[in-house]
Amino acid sequence: MSIADTLAAVPSTSPSAPPLRREDTDGVALLVLDRPKARNALSDAMLAALGEALAAIAQDRSVRAVVLAAEGPVFCAGHDLKEMTAHRADPDRGRAYFADLLSRCAAVMQAIVALPQPVVAAVQGTATAAGCQLVASCDLAVAADDARFCTPGVNIGLFCSTPMVALSRNIAPKHAMEMLLTGDLIGAEDALRFGLVNRLVSPGEERAAALALARWIAEKSTVAIRFGKAAFYRQRELPLADAYQYAAAVMTENMLARDAEEGIGAFVEKRAPHWEDR
Repeated sequence: MSIADTLAAVPSTSPSAPPLRREDTDGVALLVLDRPKARNALSDAMLAALGEALAAIAQDRSVRAVVLAAEGPVFCAGHDLKEMTAHRADPDRGRAYFADLLSRCAAVMQAIVALPQPVVAAVQGTATAAGCQLVASCDLAVAADDARFCTPGVNIGLFCSTPMVALSRNIAPKHAMEMLLTGDLIGAEDALRFGLVNRLVSPGEERAAALALARWIAEKSTVAIRFGKAAFYRQRELPLADAYQYAAAVMTENMLARDAEEGIGAFVEKRAPHWEDR
């Protein structure tokens, strides 16, 4: 699925208070959720801004990796419940709005997975509900060692069904079910043990650590990374024999890329490779 396909339902943002900012350095695009007073909730405007940024990055060959971070004490509190509650006054009690909102949110999560560049989350504070979904949708995650995660919908009568999709694709089923059924917060150590995050760092260092990891990945061939990221998500949904057949076809194409020829030649000749990204 292309980025354009996954983001087709996401509307444009309002020019008035952008909830997201982008900073590019050394081939890494830093996307910062910048609505700290609202706990960086995934409002309509935030989802639209994320969708626009991801669509732009997908076409930007100067970007080799992405870091998703947030301002303030909370990474992301999930959907904007005030915004959602306001639509209960709609003639259909909000049914059409809720369906559209969840579709738009799913499009953004899928766009992260479909993005050619790897995405590293830098998590501080708490990541709850769709905020936890956002972390799980990223390819990698670095968290402060005091960060906490949860899918608390069950506590307010609303099972976190859409966050469940990303969560259950990241961690073991029983860990996922415990989070979903109890709604309890888990600490960073458990998140690391469960496989929801890759690395823990001291509070305040998560963004720098995520950027360092992204820059290290950015030094690799973008052709190899693009082949590999797409193949990773595709193969894991296939039966074993089909996965091997698919992966072999991908690797054959990758072997014919100029960067694979250069990389193998450089290894044999004991020199550093010069990537052409083709």
